[in-house]
Amino acid sequence: MSFGLPVLLFTVLFAPLLAAVYVWQLRRRQRQAVRYSNVALLRSVAGGSRSWRRHVPVALVLAALGLLGLASARPQVRAEVPVSSATIILALDVSGSMCATDVPPNRLAAAQDAVRAFIEGQDDETKVGLVVFSGFAQLAVAPTSDRGELLEAIDAVTTGRGTTIGAAILRSIDAIAELDPNVAPADVVDEPTTDGPGLAPPPVPTPTATGGAGGGGSDAGGGKPDVAPEIIVLLTDGANTRGVTPAQAAEQAAERGVRVYPIGFGTTNPTQMACTRDQYGGFQQPRTRDFSGAGGGSIGGRNFLVVDEAALRFVADKTGGEYFAAIDADGLTKVLADLPKHVTVSEQDIDLSAGVAALAALVLFAGVGVGIRGTRRA
Repeated sequence: MSFGLPVLLFTVLFAPLLAAVYVWQLRRRQRQAVRYSNVALLRSVAGGSRSWRRHVPVALVLAALGLLGLASARPQVRAEVPVSSATIILALDVSGSMCATDVPPNRLAAAQDAVRAFIEGQDDETKVGLVVFSGFAQLAVAPTSDRGELLEAIDAVTTGRGTTIGAAILRSIDAIAELDPNVAPADVVDEPTTDGPGLAPPPVPTPTATGGAGGGGSDAGGGKPDVAPEIIVLLTDGANTRGVTPAQAAEQAAERGVRVYPIGFGTTNPTQMACTRDQYGGFQQPRTRDFSGAGGGSIGGRNFLVVDEAALRFVADKTGGEYFAAIDADGLTKVLADLPKHVTVSEQDIDLSAGVAALAALVLFAGVGVGIRGTRRA
């Protein structure tokens, strides 16, 4: 057990100090009673075989004072917090490549269906926030337990140009920092680098088949940060094309103990993109593009319609999360449904001051009640 305000622990000493004064007063009365020759009076002062009962109210009041002193020092214990008691930030890729039809009717529509099912399946204690990203990342819905607001936001997403995976992670960190004072906001990257097609992330140890759960989260030789109960679930179908790199963002998440669970969505051979009017925001005509020819949608040797698994695995390994791959709608739905099984519990400080204060109040009321009852008997 630890204390948030240990300097106030001295207030606990008031209870034994008052107890000592009370005992001193009792002994003083007993010494004075010896002066009298009336034996009946002496017995009434010294008390009978059940004289201890008259001390119970005082003992209960002193115990309540001790508990109040303990509560003022804000006692805390380290406890494991399950994912149901935490916050999930869902970062959803809404770049133009999400209109690829390799997952019918297209990736975005399939992802919307899976995310809806995921949100509806959360319990009332879980808060979910929504970050959407394409050419830039923005917080669409702050973490909330209002499922209606989240579902409306999912239905209203529209596509944009570009994919900023790194910026999405940093924006998700900021959303967590607004709720959790133990998580610092993301640092501003003065000169963000471009992680466009063809630029691989820094060399990393060979990841496990599941993406390195329980891996990174601290630098070698440094102290391991406390694992935050909040997590980031990143759903993307492509590669970072601009701004802060996923590796840079993963470093910041790891420093704050924030785990990232990336989900790579889509097949490795998309042939066509077809967006509906709603997915374009209603301002443009639906568009169909064919990428079945040589080169397809590749730029610089990398197909921007295909998941950059190396970068996502690095993010998962660095932050202590886990990477998942989903090539179709059913696979994505299953990954999201099984996600809580893969998220390990984390430890955080639980403040016990309110509970201790409530216990003190109960003990105090009990002392008063026993005292009143004893007075009536007398």
